[in-house]
Amino acid sequence: MKRSARLLLGLLVVAACGTGGGNPTTVTQDPTTSRAPLTTAVGETFPVTVEADNGPVTIEAMPEAIISLSSTATEMLFAIGAGPQVVAVDDQSNHPEQAPVTDLSGFTPNVEAILSYEPDLVVVGFEPGGILEALAAADIPVIFYDAATALDDTYDQIEGLGVATGHREEAIAVNETVQSGIEAAIADAPDMPQGTDYYHEVDNTYFTATSTTFIGQIYSMFGLENIADPADEDGSSFGYPQLSSEYIVAADPDLIFLANTFYGESPETVAQRPGWDVVTAVREGNVVGLNSDIVSRWGPRVVEFAESISDALASYVSQS
Repeated sequence: MKRSARLLLGLLVVAACGTGGGNPTTVTQDPTTSRAPLTTAVGETFPVTVEADNGPVTIEAMPEAIISLSSTATEMLFAIGAGPQVVAVDDQSNHPEQAPVTDLSGFTPNVEAILSYEPDLVVVGFEPGGILEALAAADIPVIFYDAATALDDTYDQIEGLGVATGHREEAIAVNETVQSGIEAAIADAPDMPQGTDYYHEVDNTYFTATSTTFIGQIYSMFGLENIADPADEDGSSFGYPQLSSEYIVAADPDLIFLANTFYGESPETVAQRPGWDVVTAVREGNVVGLNSDIVSRWGPRVVEFAESISDALASYVSQS
């Protein structure tokens, strides 16, 4: 199974986008270090060629009717100034407010419905089978971006969309803002005691994210240890193993982060789980609710995810 289905349909439960194929690799590069702008375009004016997860995509002229079937891509497009070119977004693209939300689905895309908007560029984050070929047959350029596995993927996708839409310089500026925002969040966070660990909950069946994932990478930047890492050492769960309640209680994490608050989970519901009253994070009030959309998307608002962690760590240290 491709990681797109595994990550979003089975785990994040948010119609954001898909994920890349193959086994995850541990991030070794420091994502906060300076990086040179990508060279993703052939020439400075149209036509341009963008390297996407579906291969090189050539766009002959500046697109004026863009459809986004990825909530993450929607946020990126508006952040780089391409919003006025977007004519329709999928039913899960709830940010920003001005995004033209429709009943188009990013998970079960309908080619006829897409073509009714007469798009000259379509951006997708999930490939259920056939959509890329169908749009190509209609001579519509389509960019497919899988979910990020590291911050560099975020930067690459933002700049790639900048090239594709005629907003490369704005995209570079967004990337610089994201990078500096993450650096500031890390700088504002207190130094954590060695061995401070956490559990990140994707849903209430105890799916989680290890340090090999994009989500886990953000936590690692703050010096936190992930209780889930031993559960997927062979990578068979693609960085998203399903733990058991007994495993989590036995691991006794210092902090718990809930990425499923939109689905009714809260510090109060966690405290009511059988046996969880002995978990350090629960006993000491260090169960943190996160914005489910922000934590599941890897666009410009990843800075807010980092800031949420930074704030939680400041609260944790103040209680110690």
